[in-house]
Amino acid sequence: MTKQIHYDAIIIGGGAAGLSLALQLARNARIAVITKGPLQEGATLYAQGGISAVVDAEDSFESHIEDTLRAGAGLCDPEVVRFTVENASRAIDWLIANGVPFDRQTGADGSSRFHLTREGGHSHRRVLHAADATGKAIETTLVDQLRQHENIDVLENHIVIDLITSDKMGMEGERRCLGCYLLDNASQQVLTLASHQTVLATGGAGKVYLYTSNPDVSTGDGIAMAWRAGCRVANMEFIQFHPTCLFHPRAKSFLITEAIRGEGGRLLLPDGTPFAHKFHPDGELAPRDVVARAIDHEMKRLGADCLYLDISHKPAEFIKSHFPTVYRRCLEFGIDITTSPIPIVPAAHYTCGGVVTDLKGRTDIEGLYAIGETAYTGLHGANRMASNSLLECLVFAKSAADEISRPLANSPATPHPDLPLWDESLVKKADEEIVVAHDWDELRRVMWDYVGIVRTDRRLQRAQRRIHMLAQEVEEHYAHYLISNDLIELRNLVLVAELIVRSALSRKESRGLHYTLDYPEPDNAKPPQPTTLCPPNYLETNQSPAVTLIPV
Repeated sequence: MTKQIHYDAIIIGGGAAGLSLALQLARNARIAVITKGPLQEGATLYAQGGISAVVDAEDSFESHIEDTLRAGAGLCDPEVVRFTVENASRAIDWLIANGVPFDRQTGADGSSRFHLTREGGHSHRRVLHAADATGKAIETTLVDQLRQHENIDVLENHIVIDLITSDKMGMEGERRCLGCYLLDNASQQVLTLASHQTVLATGGAGKVYLYTSNPDVSTGDGIAMAWRAGCRVANMEFIQFHPTCLFHPRAKSFLITEAIRGEGGRLLLPDGTPFAHKFHPDGELAPRDVVARAIDHEMKRLGADCLYLDISHKPAEFIKSHFPTVYRRCLEFGIDITTSPIPIVPAAHYTCGGVVTDLKGRTDIEGLYAIGETAYTGLHGANRMASNSLLECLVFAKSAADEISRPLANSPATPHPDLPLWDESLVKKADEEIVVAHDWDELRRVMWDYVGIVRTDRRLQRAQRRIHMLAQEVEEHYAHYLISNDLIELRNLVLVAELIVRSALSRKESRGLHYTLDYPEPDNAKPPQPTTLCPPNYLETNQSPAVTLIPV
């Protein structure tokens, strides 16, 4: 069995949040970046739209703040929104310094300026982009930078099994994170990593649903591990469904960027009739939750398999130059978007809730941080405004880097405790994996059918009963058989599904992304509060000073 490996900081996840944090810590620490697949495989790689930031003279911080608060339906934390918006330009400058090629245009006076698009919920053009593949431009640029640092170990194709905390080892005093166990998917060997600081940057949990725009690695790992370790989670009921994913039997969850609607794309019924303005004055540019529900409503009303998004009224060269990725991908399936509408359906896209953190990325456990989609910062509220997600990754990676750098300066004088190695002596190899495969499929179908865009208490209770049974089966399998990548992911997804349903059942109103037929209106009798869940082993004392307990 391999002995434990020591690091100053472990970063679990290789998207925009994890990579930018690693690069900002690299000069002062020995770091491990852990990814379940290839380094660049994650949600960031597939982000098309861009990053919202106030860089135009006609725009303002106050406008961006107001738009974000409005989209969040009363549940955004105003302090967090202001912090994020006011630090956006610094994040953009850092990306440019690292080589990210944002699109530019020449002004009437001959000067070069950023080409800005407008997306749903924004009152100004403020979305910087690299054509329609902004996430790919950011991810590949940061990966190139990361590979140049000798003191960053990249552990690709490794999946973290669970966090190691002091209370699990019987240590007295304040609970803290000491490292993690991870499975090498190639050798099936379990490694023990000890670290002074551990960061969860694992992304969201879109794979808990049958249909999602997320890549296969988005299985809610960070949220589940943090909950088991004793951290609170908040607003898990708010799952954003992207209104427009390509509908085609061979297209695996390909997202059609919201920027197409920002540039005049129209939503159409199968007979070609526009419908978006029946649901919101802003039509196609309404917040995503409104547009997703409108599409869902019309599909169910008509019994249609899909609806359509049409940009073909724009010049062909405009479409090809602004949306080359969408154009090429659709063409692979025989759809020429310069002449034909795009068949679309909604799909699970973004997890607005997550692990409760403060402005520095700190969780309830000392030495454990969460950033990016894994975290609940209070920025998104009941609905994430378009292109605020990559911004959140970068802004909070910087604030977490500043915070983590301080204790790392003293880490050489703080020895790592000896951590117990992974013990497989009491388990055996499973004789068949059909249980895991079946439970995985059943969970995602239950979540899609009962915990989707439109909910009822009866549907949620039905889902809760089924998920509880699945959780028992998964834990029994986990306790008796050797672990595998699929089992670890399924264990995390079942737990995240439980948290989503519990949160949804506790909110007796419709707000933002949570829409229930039993309570179709928001409850404005009292100020809205986040839905905060506390695990059984949550410590009300010795928690991070900037994090407060909000009872459900």
